[in-house]
Amino acid sequence: MQTILGAGGTITREVAHHLPTLTDEPLRLVSRRPQKVNAADELHPADLTDATQTKQAVAGSSVAYLVAGLRYNTKTWQRDWPRIMTNVLNACEHHGSKLVFFDNVYMYGLVGGKMTEETPFNPVSKKGEVRARIARQLLEAIKSGRVESLIARAPDFYGPGINNSLPNALIFDNFKKGKAAQWPGSVDEPHSYIFTPDAGRATAVLGITPSAYGQTWHLPTAAPAITTRQFASLAAVHYGVAPKISGLPKWLMRAVGLFVEPVRESVEMLYQYDRPYFFDSSKFDKQFFAATPYAEGIRLAVV
Repeated sequence: MQTILGAGGTITREVAHHLPTLTDEPLRLVSRRPQKVNAADELHPADLTDATQTKQAVAGSSVAYLVAGLRYNTKTWQRDWPRIMTNVLNACEHHGSKLVFFDNVYMYGLVGGKMTEETPFNPVSKKGEVRARIARQLLEAIKSGRVESLIARAPDFYGPGINNSLPNALIFDNFKKGKAAQWPGSVDEPHSYIFTPDAGRATAVLGITPSAYGQTWHLPTAAPAITTRQFASLAAVHYGVAPKISGLPKWLMRAVGLFVEPVRESVEMLYQYDRPYFFDSSKFDKQFFAATPYAEGIRLAVV
């Protein structure tokens, strides 16, 4: 049994789409209200903040994929992420299940140069502190031999059929409406973006590869990084609009954030958008497959 914990999001859909092409094991989707991706999927309702429900959800799993997405709220993250990681680690240890953790880059903080698997944790945000805490918790469990696990890490993402990514929401959706695109911070700094079908496929590939465990992997991301202005220009062609884009200054983000929670919660992350943001996935690229080029990924993502 391959089990996806936190089913319902974009990455879940992509992982669930690719796993049946890589393994004959049945697939179980776990969340409070799971929905099938494939006709044969097994659905298992559970709350991952509950230890007993989590243990029941993992039972019988050779591999569990933790891809849960929580409400984008610092207090929610501080309360629920450590609890979820503890419950999942305990469940995997109890059942002898391998664990694949889909992670982001918040724990790295300000990085001068490329982010690699060896980049030290130096969070400069409250959400980054939470991600560093749970990543360290998992790494310690690996080191102590409690669980056989790996970390699959990704930068900002874009892709088809999603609405919870900045490129989709601020660039694609605005162009679709005939409006100018927007972006937090600078539009002229190079920024790495991962194509969600690549992220899902890569996570699934790592999960069924025994030699991948015990390591952190940066998932395949096109290189070199391009500026957001260049990204917007590639997208504008498909909408038949002028590639107009403007940066959103911090003062405006703060003002809007007084009334819109997601914007308010994003202000502490603006350090990622006012300087170069390079995500290096060469380790994965060399051993498995290379990322979809930006021009092709954007062509497939625009709707």
